[in-house]
Amino acid sequence: MQNFSSPLTSTQRIVKIVRDKTLSIMKKGVSFLVIVALMALASSLASASDPSPLQDTCVAIAEPENAVFVNGKFCKNPNLTKAEDFFYSGLDKPGNVSNPVGSAVTQVNVAQIAGLNTLGISAVRIDYAPYGQNPPHTHPRATEILTVLEGTLLVGFVTSNPENRLFTKVLNKGDVFVFPIGLIHFQFNIGHTNAVAIAGLSSQNPGVITIANAVFGSDPAIDPNFLARAFQLDKNVVENLQSRFWYDNN
Repeated sequence: MQNFSSPLTSTQRIVKIVRDKTLSIMKKGVSFLVIVALMALASSLASASDPSPLQDTCVAIAEPENAVFVNGKFCKNPNLTKAEDFFYSGLDKPGNVSNPVGSAVTQVNVAQIAGLNTLGISAVRIDYAPYGQNPPHTHPRATEILTVLEGTLLVGFVTSNPENRLFTKVLNKGDVFVFPIGLIHFQFNIGHTNAVAIAGLSSQNPGVITIANAVFGSDPAIDPNFLARAFQLDKNVVENLQSRFWYDNN
């Protein structure tokens, strides 16, 4: 009888090689840790997962002519790519910190540098007035690594439920701090002068959710009775918070 089985894919071939090598090692009595490492490699090569989302929503559509995104951006013909696609100028210019939160975020992501598409990285410059803050917020698609260029910042992040542990640190010029993906974090300029920081983020489009803006400034507004119970506040307090203008420093 003929064998009609399909040929092995490149990943399957690698997994087979690793498996055969593992069996050979086991026969020779090599350490258990080496075997575990090889099996882990095989598992990682064999596994598959969906790509991480690059925008808040990407609803499937049956009519391609009505599509606007493909989890990110469409790619330019490589033959038409030029140096300007990978260039941005202006990160040396301070942002306007004359606002209610006393900070300004200058973003450099795929919207500013088209060449960042699919590369999984972006950057921001953050300027702080004296006692200005970058309010509690999250990046749903990125870990952030922040470096202080000028001034002194109190920074921190809070872990997920149920511990909700606060990790906080005072940073001076040249200090670096990491905010893990998705966790609520903040920066506060505790100095008497302006402060500046620059940060890298592990997504071409990290997204930002400022907690107060999202909860009390949503459009349309969340039912104040619900928020009053959720935050254990008087309904009038919630309605007062919802009536305010929530400034976006991004």
